[in-house]
Amino acid sequence: MIGNRGCRYSRSSIKIFSKNKDITVTITLSNLAFESDQYTEGLSVFCVGGAVRDALLHLPSGDKDWVVVGSTPEEMVARQFIPVGGDFPVFLHPITKEEYALARTERKSGRGYQGFTFYTGKDVSLAEDLKRRDFTINAIATDQQGNIYDPYQGVNDLNIKLFRHVSEAFVEDPVRILRLGRFLSRLSTFSVASETILLCRQMVCNGEVNALVAERVWKEISRALMEKEPQRCFTFLADIGALSIVIPLLHWDTSIGEYLVESAKRRLTLSQRYALLVWKSEQVKRLSQQLRVAKEQADYAHYLPIVYKGFSELQGIQQLPMTSDQAHQIVSFIEQVDGIRKPERLWQLIEVCTIIHQMSVVQSIAYLDFWKTVLQKVKSVEAGQIAQQYKGQVEQIKIAVREVREGVLLG
Repeated sequence: MIGNRGCRYSRSSIKIFSKNKDITVTITLSNLAFESDQYTEGLSVFCVGGAVRDALLHLPSGDKDWVVVGSTPEEMVARQFIPVGGDFPVFLHPITKEEYALARTERKSGRGYQGFTFYTGKDVSLAEDLKRRDFTINAIATDQQGNIYDPYQGVNDLNIKLFRHVSEAFVEDPVRILRLGRFLSRLSTFSVASETILLCRQMVCNGEVNALVAERVWKEISRALMEKEPQRCFTFLADIGALSIVIPLLHWDTSIGEYLVESAKRRLTLSQRYALLVWKSEQVKRLSQQLRVAKEQADYAHYLPIVYKGFSELQGIQQLPMTSDQAHQIVSFIEQVDGIRKPERLWQLIEVCTIIHQMSVVQSIAYLDFWKTVLQKVKSVEAGQIAQQYKGQVEQIKIAVREVREGVLLG
């Protein structure tokens, strides 16, 4: 059952783009084909969504999403599938534990991304299920043999590298705006259809975006930050007027975007990239609280301005051994930013500073090697052994430990 508008491709030649070349390939999608087992035998099962899209783009894909057409919750349970869905029927395969969802339609029943009611009758077709999805390139399915079902011309939009909404129902779920931003960061050569941009702006104007909660915003934003062109997400959100709503305290400009581009090239961690994202924002602590980011990301963002100040003041010191005055400055700085206890965080924040300071990769590597050696030497000092020599003399212990730490940098 694929609906009146369904288009079926068996192993025919379909034109797609790969590695910036216009080529023709035979779509077998053998990695998406599957064999029935005792639990799925007789069911009409389709692989849908991102796994199909990524297979067509020759990209690695994650978990597969399965849709079952023409079944009921009772039949799935009778086949020993394990029900786990809350709002709509989703089941775990008894053996593989992969998720199987009954084909469904959606109807808007309230504001925001949670205001939906669902219908999962046996009469829901594959085309109807695919119609509720966000973009045409995510509304492609394959059957058991790997044949492609493309009722909304998603393959064509893959060819022209375009994000296009499937239906006007796109405006009913504001999370789709965040997802679009993330997809733009991941598929860096894709653009957005003009009519889809208009719908996004409509969602901003009608207040749908205001219903997004912090956890969902951060989930999508954090994933976008880890893509190969993270700046595209924030540029898009700013262009449609959503960025100032979903992250009102964020200061965004082209230089932050350039930092994020470099952070992706150097494969920085999420905490490093988040610190760069909020680098020019004035109320960083409050911003982190509003987004409800993890403590590690909040700490990196908090310490970056302090580390950058020290980085700027100490940049002239780049070799060992150093003078006693230089050693004193270095150790004082390390202690100020809790670098004895958290040396990796300090080193990674110095790496962030090299991006802000626009150091070349070669310069950064040399400077970071210097700091790695410094931190190893300073951390090697056994403060506990020194403390035993000055039992109860707290201030004397601090002085003695610092002298030894400075001493290891002198020669």
